[in-house]
Amino acid sequence: MARKFLIDTDTASDDAVALIMALRSPEVEVEAITLVSGNVPLDQGVRNALYTVELCASSVPVYAGAAQPLVRKAVYAEWFHGRDGLGDQGYDTPKIKAEATHAIDAIIETIKSNPGIEIVTLAPLTNIALALGRAPEIAEQVSRVVVMGGAPCTVGNVTPAAEYNVWVDPEAARMVFHARWPIEMIGWQLCRGKANLRPDDIEFVRGLDTPLAHFTIDCNATGMEANRIQSGDIGISLPDPIAMAIAIDPSICTSSSMHRVEIETQSELTRGMTVVDRLGVALDDRNRATWDELAEADPNVKVCWEIDIERWKELLYSTLI
Repeated sequence: MARKFLIDTDTASDDAVALIMALRSPEVEVEAITLVSGNVPLDQGVRNALYTVELCASSVPVYAGAAQPLVRKAVYAEWFHGRDGLGDQGYDTPKIKAEATHAIDAIIETIKSNPGIEIVTLAPLTNIALALGRAPEIAEQVSRVVVMGGAPCTVGNVTPAAEYNVWVDPEAARMVFHARWPIEMIGWQLCRGKANLRPDDIEFVRGLDTPLAHFTIDCNATGMEANRIQSGDIGISLPDPIAMAIAIDPSICTSSSMHRVEIETQSELTRGMTVVDRLGVALDDRNRATWDELAEADPNVKVCWEIDIERWKELLYSTLI
């Protein structure tokens, strides 16, 4: 029996590929796709999600949510993904429409109607935080929350300290990370180096010669150049599809561990930093003072440190045929 997913996204180029992976996977059934401001303004993200759903000949409902972060101004990543978020390829306007229901209501209702559902987040966590704030009981009905976000113990991609999704709305990320549910953090660093789609990988995908394969490469056209400028990596950087690959097949994450993870919200220098307590030295809410007590500080996040790069790419390729 297929597992059920709820996907929250700010659909731009890599998000679109992640959506394809989920919509085409025989392992999962996507119950809803909810949109939030992030890579692109909300309306553009909705349009991009609808286009992707239509491309996959899917009927999964799409819902528009928060148009800005909880307390901060909206910041977009059009410089990376293109003005339209899909590499400025001039894609047609989708024929299908978003649902009238607000994404927050859809998230709450979808979770309550599908106990044990898995949430995959590919965006700033504004929608999820708002849903938790309105209906905190939903945390008990979710079996797994796979978060593409953070830069655990490594460099960020929007500041030296922070990854974009968490940096955009750190207050929302803090709320989500403090909720009592099983979170897996799939950090940005996992898409770097050999995990990029390298020139030979791109050639292989082109060789599949399907609409989905060509779309995967074409919509990431501006992202590939931005990736080179930003990080010096050669190829297409796909953090959201890597997170989706792990959501679909958890064994693709080959090294992980549980830790206390806090989100920095006060400092502008380290805004959005995912602070991972790898040694268990942080004081918790009870101000533990002894070393034995410090070691018992409650871990709240499963952090993925390494992936099987060959298997992540194979999973991607299998959904593009």
